[in-house]
Amino acid sequence: MALWLVVVAILLSATLILALSLGPLKTAANVGTIRLFAFIQYLAAALLALARLLGKA
Repeated sequence: MALWLVVVAILLSATLILALSLGPLKTAANVGTIRLFAFIQYLAAALLALARLLGKA
């Protein structure tokens, strides 16, 4: 159960970062790096969820 809460927290964090990078921070010089962090978080959440579903976590 706790792992699912971690996955949800990661997804919320990535969504917030992505929303900020598409909104107020879209003119920042390093917006590509900010979006990369969001996509890495989405990937981490997907890997954790997949590991949990396969019984490896």
